[in-house]
Amino acid sequence: MGMSAEEEHAASPKDEEWPEAEKAEKLARGAALKWASGVFYRPEKLEALGQYRSRETKRNNSIQARLKSTVQSYLEGVSAGLEQLRSAAKEVQNVCQDLGAARWALIDSAEHFQVLQQMRTLMAEHVQLTSVVKVLPQLFSVHEVFSHTLQLLHEQHLLEAHAELMMLEHLRDDILFQLHLRGLSSAQATVLSYFSGLQELNESLAKQLWGIVGHSLQLVREDPVLFVSAVRIIEREEKIDDALLLDATFLPPGRPKGWRQKFYHILQETITGSHFLTACVDTTGPGLSRHLAALQREVVAELHVVKDLMVQCVPAHYNILSICTATYHQALTSHLQDILQEDLDKQALFLLLEWVLHVYQSPEMMSHPGLLPEVDVSALGPLVSPDLVDQTERKYVVKVKASVLEWMQRTLEVEFKEWFREEEPEKDHQGFYQSALPVIVMQMLSENIQVASLITASLQQKVYSMAMEELEAFLGRLREALVRCGKEHQKDRTVPKYYVPYLLAMLNNNLALSSSVSSLHPDTAHREVPTSLQAALDRTQKKACQLLLEELLLELQPLCMQLPSRKWLSGSQLVSSMCEVIDKYAKDFSCARKPIFMVLLMESERLVTSQYLRALMQKKMVCRSAEERGQLCVRLLQDATQLRELFHGLGLDRRQQSLEVVFALRELICLKDPALLSLEVLSFITKYPDVSDEHISTLLDLRGDVSKEVRHMVLEMMAQHPQALPDDYQPIFSIILVPAPELPFCLRKGKCA
Repeated sequence: MGMSAEEEHAASPKDEEWPEAEKAEKLARGAALKWASGVFYRPEKLEALGQYRSRETKRNNSIQARLKSTVQSYLEGVSAGLEQLRSAAKEVQNVCQDLGAARWALIDSAEHFQVLQQMRTLMAEHVQLTSVVKVLPQLFSVHEVFSHTLQLLHEQHLLEAHAELMMLEHLRDDILFQLHLRGLSSAQATVLSYFSGLQELNESLAKQLWGIVGHSLQLVREDPVLFVSAVRIIEREEKIDDALLLDATFLPPGRPKGWRQKFYHILQETITGSHFLTACVDTTGPGLSRHLAALQREVVAELHVVKDLMVQCVPAHYNILSICTATYHQALTSHLQDILQEDLDKQALFLLLEWVLHVYQSPEMMSHPGLLPEVDVSALGPLVSPDLVDQTERKYVVKVKASVLEWMQRTLEVEFKEWFREEEPEKDHQGFYQSALPVIVMQMLSENIQVASLITASLQQKVYSMAMEELEAFLGRLREALVRCGKEHQKDRTVPKYYVPYLLAMLNNNLALSSSVSSLHPDTAHREVPTSLQAALDRTQKKACQLLLEELLLELQPLCMQLPSRKWLSGSQLVSSMCEVIDKYAKDFSCARKPIFMVLLMESERLVTSQYLRALMQKKMVCRSAEERGQLCVRLLQDATQLRELFHGLGLDRRQQSLEVVFALRELICLKDPALLSLEVLSFITKYPDVSDEHISTLLDLRGDVSKEVRHMVLEMMAQHPQALPDDYQPIFSIILVPAPELPFCLRKGKCA
């Protein structure tokens, strides 16, 4: 069943060439061996071996027939391909022969090509000469055209003049371009000198154009044809510039002209120069008012001309209305900044702020119905920057402050002179003293704040803050004036003659200022008096009250000097005289409004109490017996009761009076057993914590029956029970000084007893 060596040798080349066939053959042999072994292994199947051999023979024949058919078809295709290759090889050989023949023909024609190149060169020179011959008449007529063009310009035939100018420039540029192509740069200078008149023509035309543009606002109303001609010329030149810039191989002299940008520049210069020369502006209030009114009127009128007439005379892409609007806006911005650099008065600053913030964008100017909606300055930003507005507002406040200071000083001088008049101050319909001072001051401040509110809320707030500061400073000067008046009165009590009434009038004025100053606040929801100003008002009221109480004190002091004394104990009319003085002053105080009257009444009561206690502390008298102490207690009760009833009758409630201290002091004097003084003093210092050891010691001396041991015990008890002053406590004893004890007189140098 194996192969012989010769068979293996014969099959090896085939196997190397077709490895897949070798693999298939091995698989087939393996399958056959497997089948054969199965058949021979079972003897019962040997009977079908003949059938199997017949079936396999038929199948092999069928396979061989198909293989033969396939191989035959393949061989036929190979034969057709070989035939086509033979045909292609013949055609390639023919083409190579034709190319060779063409090559030899070209080599033979080389001399003829050289002759054609010479003819081509001669043809190009002929074309150039033909071009030169054609332009020779034009070259010969250049100077004549120059003269004619100048004449057209003088006659303002601008379009015709510009057409001839373009023809001359085109001729020059063509010649220069030809020279440029041939690299004949030396000849360009000759051509430029020959066409030198073009520079004069350009300058003359440009001068006329810019003159027309400079009067464009007038021309579009009177002679729009001339302005339109100027615009058409500018557009022609702009198109030439654009075309030359696109082809950058050659740029003629004087290009690009950029006349459109020059048009914008001249127009802007015309607008700026015609209205916005700061040196010609009168910066005083009336002069600036006239200037701003003229600006408003002229700017609106000229923008109407641009919108209604000029827009129709220029191409749409000029955006002439937007350009003019922006020019006016920028020129106004610069102009107003220049004006604001000047030292302007209050009225001028107000006018500028009002014009910038309200007039400029109002329907009377840039928001005029005839300009909307084409004119929109909101897109151009603010006319004046917020920082400059704030700076101008501060300048305005400084000027207003100087004016207010001057008026207030003048008002105070007039008021000070009135204090020395030989007649009482005027009274209102209720009989209260008053003067014109608060009305003048409040009207002055209110008017300035209201005027500032017409500009901005921030300016109103600045003026309000300034007004509060100036009012506070004015109250300080008013107090100084009161002090000067008081000093004059101390020198001569007859001067001023109506010293007390004018002090009462000032108190009423101060109250009027205090009650009306809150109305100046810009915010109606938070109308309150600033803390520092309220303190200044309180100080002014306190100073006027102090001067009035000093007057009362001058009349009370001689009476208080007489107590305590034996005569006083025996029943003198001393306190009755004090009551008469108090009642007289109370009648004067009734010409002050009720809040002031009550303050004066309370302060008068405290003054009387303190003077009464101060007199008792002067160590003028010591009770010599229990009978005298009893008289002293009775007198203290009568005096305190009489004074208390007096003030109560004048309208001062007993709970508001400080005379209760006299009743408490009387209890210390009336105590019969000195041993109980510690408890009584403890109760006393609890109610009046500002009482000192010296005050208690003086009161014990007034009793005349207190031993050293009891005194020591009382003072020690006070030391053990120090008292703190409550926040709402009104001092009584702390303002009363106790005379220092007298030193014993010593004849010897030894120790004093």
